[in-house]
Amino acid sequence: MSDLLDQSPLIALAERLVEAARKAGADSADAVAVRSVSLSVEVRDGNVEETERAEGDDVGLRVLIGRKQAVVSTNDLKGNGAAALAERAVAMARVAPEDKYAGLADAALLTHTFPDLDLIDPALPDVSTLEKHARAAESAALSVKGVSKSGGASAAAGIGGMVLVTSHGFRGAYLNSGQSVSMTAIAGEGTAMERDYDYSSAIHGTDLEPPEKVGRTAGERTVERVNPRKVETRRVPVVFDRRVAGSLVGHLASAINAAAVARKTSFLKDKLGERIFAAGINIIDDPLRRRGLRSRPFDAEGVAGSRMALIEDGVLKSWLLDSATARELGLVTTGHAGRSASSTPSPGPTNLHLEPGERSPDELIKDIDEGFYVTDLIGSGANMVTGDYSRGAAGFWIEKGQRTYPVSEVTIAGHLLDIFRTVTPANDLQFRYGTNAPTLRLEGLTIAGV
Repeated sequence: MSDLLDQSPLIALAERLVEAARKAGADSADAVAVRSVSLSVEVRDGNVEETERAEGDDVGLRVLIGRKQAVVSTNDLKGNGAAALAERAVAMARVAPEDKYAGLADAALLTHTFPDLDLIDPALPDVSTLEKHARAAESAALSVKGVSKSGGASAAAGIGGMVLVTSHGFRGAYLNSGQSVSMTAIAGEGTAMERDYDYSSAIHGTDLEPPEKVGRTAGERTVERVNPRKVETRRVPVVFDRRVAGSLVGHLASAINAAAVARKTSFLKDKLGERIFAAGINIIDDPLRRRGLRSRPFDAEGVAGSRMALIEDGVLKSWLLDSATARELGLVTTGHAGRSASSTPSPGPTNLHLEPGERSPDELIKDIDEGFYVTDLIGSGANMVTGDYSRGAAGFWIEKGQRTYPVSEVTIAGHLLDIFRTVTPANDLQFRYGTNAPTLRLEGLTIAGV
């Protein structure tokens, strides 16, 4: 474990690569090292189906000559070929097309203080513990009356993180651990079988849902879906269960990604500063949340992020920006750069959530005479260019304020701007995923059924 947590060899290699790039003729350069270690166990019908361990350290070098840039990557951790790698990158940059927005982050924006975000669990489970968790989840699901078979249970643990060194003075590294447990259950027979799942993931094992609870929830959800009905096409209020509600926040994040805005491929490209949600709605991005699944002390350019409202009182306040897109749009990076070893930086969200409302989920639906409560979404039918939204869905029909019979094989459709404007959040927000939202009520979507 101590060897995995020691990033000093990777830092030294990144420094050698940056120095070699400057000697080879680069005007500026940065190097990243991405560490990934994972261990997983899959169980089905009481038998271990697969045990897998994977380790990898990938290193990437980006060089810039004026506004021309090139990226090369390697997994040669000895670094004996640092000079040759740097020379190849510089040669590639010399013949690359000019990108007038390319470049390292502004030196004045670099952070040199790294907060402790409590991202490492020193007691990662071994194979036998993971197997025990997977078996416990499967056993709990199979004990639920009506569950006919297992779709498989799994448990996993790992470590990830990155090192970043730049030619203009940044040097930083961080690691994070992660654990997860999941279960898929099956109910019914023949062509009438239904399946559902549950899973939990966390930075620290103490924050993980007990495997027995994960399994039991998967089984109960599956049994609830047996013998679904179809409904006729109509327009009704739609309620998103919190496990799918975060998808709407994810669509917002895609639409306010500055790369899409700069390319004019976002339906929100002209909406900055405008109210696109109802008053009182706030959507927050927070890379510094302790034990957050996407927390990090700095972004892939060495810029510190901060807790910021992307939507404040319903108003769109900011794009998700890295340095290049910020230059293109005449703005300042928001510290949202991400990067792999083989790519240039690009913007993306960290820990996203839509703040909760005041009413419970039951109170949110009690005045709905007829409506649709969505627990599962199928496909990715959200068009970020036009804002058109159409996805397959399953869940439960609402009658007189109560969830009643299961419903499947329907499509919900509308426009994301109309959907955003009618969002009403419940009070049941939980931080279980990278993107989180409470149960959400939406008005006036079309339900396409029989």
